[in-house]
Amino acid sequence: MRYNAGEIITAMITPFKKDLSVDYVALEKLVNHLIETGTDSILVAGTTGETPTLTHEEEREIFKFVKKIVNGRVKIVMGAGSNSTATAVDSSIKAKELGADAILSVVPYYNKPSQKGMYEHFAAIAKAVDLPIILYNIPGRTGVNMQPATIAKLANEFKNIVAVKQSNADLDLISDIRSMCPSDFAIYSGDDSLTIPMMALGAHGVISVASHVVGKQMKEMITAFKAGKNADALKIHLELFPLFKKLFMAPNPVPVKATLAHLGIINEDVRQPLVTLDADEKKELFSVVDKYSF
Repeated sequence: MRYNAGEIITAMITPFKKDLSVDYVALEKLVNHLIETGTDSILVAGTTGETPTLTHEEEREIFKFVKKIVNGRVKIVMGAGSNSTATAVDSSIKAKELGADAILSVVPYYNKPSQKGMYEHFAAIAKAVDLPIILYNIPGRTGVNMQPATIAKLANEFKNIVAVKQSNADLDLISDIRSMCPSDFAIYSGDDSLTIPMMALGAHGVISVASHVVGKQMKEMITAFKAGKNADALKIHLELFPLFKKLFMAPNPVPVKATLAHLGIINEDVRQPLVTLDADEKKELFSVVDKYSF
């Protein structure tokens, strides 16, 4: 592999205090919890970390704090995407200066670029910084889908474009990406429930939300699958599947924050326009969560 971030990259939430400032005490607790439960790399400042409502300064302060707490135990990936190419380039350079091991860079959102525009966007980032770059294709949030041919063109032309996080349920696209990209280019599932299906088609692992809660079980599932114990992997997948779905019953990261609060790890608070779950929604979520042992 061009760059091995491990099989489970956790897209880490940002814990807040009641006044909605960053809760660094809870953040330290969370980082240690993730490392202890199977996370191979921590993604700081991804969408799950509520970056739409974090300032760039907050993102960088969070990264510096996490890097100090991690102290080399796992790798740290920094979200450095933007729908402005100039801003994405600047954020990528800043990530390098902060000591990120790699960056995650999302397809530009809202302005809906063409495939050529996507290529030029990521080419500019790849030329500007020598960090490993994980592309992030999530058409449900960006409004556009980066085609396998575009991913392959970038992967073939730029050695520092090392992987893609694919948040698209069309599994035929995984076959296309795997067949068109170099063998050392990694594919990560962007959806917990598609981890095993995508791995069956050549994906390396998952950039996960559920690993906040069931990291140990997910590590066991992936380890079993890679060892050829497909029945064991399927059994764990089916056991976790109801939780995978419930963690997206409301906009991410609202349900996973509610779950972590239920488990006594952080507060559930989110910044507007997100809102916390109401009592009925929590009852529905926790009726699933409480079936698992943590």
